Amino acid sequence: MSNEENVLTGTCFCGAVELTVTGEPAAMGYCHCESCRKWSAGPVNAFSLWKPEAVKITKGEEHIEGFKKTQNSLRKWCKLCGGHILTEHPPMGLIDVYAATIPQLDFRPALHVHYQETVLPIKDGLPKQKDVPAELGGSGVLLPE
Repeated sequence: MSNEENVLTGTCFCGAVELTVTGEPAAMGYCHCESCRKWSAGPVNAFSLWKPEAVKITKGEEHIEGFKKTQNSLRKWCKLCGGHILTEHPPMGLIDVYAATIPQLDFRPALHVHYQETVLPIKDGLPKQKDVPAELGGSGVLLPE
């Protein structure tokens, strides 16, 4: 399947902002860091990481607002409904489009990141990274389930 054949559409909560992702994500998994938990108002965040050129805002860009708590992440949401859209991760060169934002995505998580911060232990047999994989700038240390 070519990248052009695999185009998925996502929206914010109200639908005013639409985006497409093209091809396959670089990674999919669960983040347990405190920032993601606070941002998502949940115990864990399901992520899909994409190369920036694979993510396009196709409608409602004027409705997008952003917040940068650290240099690692620029979180974006719809200022009409407050619905979360994505997080840019410049140091990694990737964009996290939240898995729930793309309803047709065949979400196949491969790992858990920032598992040392978990408040919801999950026994699913997937690798549990202390922070993030070494190839993305982390320690690469795995934690037990």
